[in-house]
Amino acid sequence: MSTEKHLMWAAVLDHPGRPLAYRRIPVPEPKPGQLLVKVEACAVCRTDLHVVDGELPNPKLPVIPGHEVVGRVVAVGSTDLEEWIGRRVGVPWMGSVCRTCEFCRSGRENLCDQARFTGYTLDGGYAEYVTSDAYFSVPVPEQYAAAEAAPLLCAGLIGYRSYQTAGEGRLLGIYGFGAAAHIIAQVAVYEGRQVYAFTKPGDDTAQAFARSLGAVWAAGSDEPPPRPLDAAIIFAPVGALVPTALRAVKKGGTVVCGGIHMSDIPSFPYAWLWGERRIVSVANLTREDGIAFMQVAPRIPVRTSVQRYPLEEANQALEDLRHGRLTGAAVLIPPDGR
Repeated sequence: MSTEKHLMWAAVLDHPGRPLAYRRIPVPEPKPGQLLVKVEACAVCRTDLHVVDGELPNPKLPVIPGHEVVGRVVAVGSTDLEEWIGRRVGVPWMGSVCRTCEFCRSGRENLCDQARFTGYTLDGGYAEYVTSDAYFSVPVPEQYAAAEAAPLLCAGLIGYRSYQTAGEGRLLGIYGFGAAAHIIAQVAVYEGRQVYAFTKPGDDTAQAFARSLGAVWAAGSDEPPPRPLDAAIIFAPVGALVPTALRAVKKGGTVVCGGIHMSDIPSFPYAWLWGERRIVSVANLTREDGIAFMQVAPRIPVRTSVQRYPLEEANQALEDLRHGRLTGAAVLIPPDGR
């Protein structure tokens, strides 16, 4: 280990609602079944904001946020994993599961009641090193630079699961055109679908960005689309968008809630749901999601728009995300990566 006295720099959340503290802490040691990953880049996700702001209950405290991690395996916790050393991997939101419950046994480990999550109930990637369960660590294509690959680990993976949940309809609406939307729009356009982008009202920059990625229409979320949609995905954590999206989809249409946290959904007339429309949430991701998307992304190829920040500026990156000052995704780069 090259780190002085086995210490590393990390941005640590001690108390929700307060800024992260940038300090030196011990490098974690991998346990059996785990990898030690030297972080090359970690993207900043809106879920990180929910953790930092205390909107997600019962985080591990103190905790290192971050669950869109790209790096190299430098050590392992058991001899059966030695072949992983030197591999380039991604560390996603899903950190560990029980492997024995009905959900795990049926390939739905994303619903495991004993699941633990990177950057929330396990330490994450706002650091120079992170430990990761080998089961959920995914290969990252070498064609991507680390910063460009990092958003694929959540914005891409959760976005892709949301996209698949939306079904095969040709007309797809996307509410909230941030990190996940700008990735999934590329997948949808590649597969011949029409993308209708909904942004904050008056956000001309986001609307132009959506059009540059192939959206056939882009406007504020307060505007109806020019035609009924087959499905809509809501990436913005705004419950009021659920009835709005229901009114935008045709009979038999699906509204997918793609975030782990959302404000309360207001009441709405049953007539807006009637006609076999449905509302469905997406919870976490499975190992298969990670493997599948990392094969799809380079084929298209998916390109990510990123803004790099030094790791010590994690609080600034979170603020820029909070206030909508980003186009694409913020990515933190540890000291050794600069």
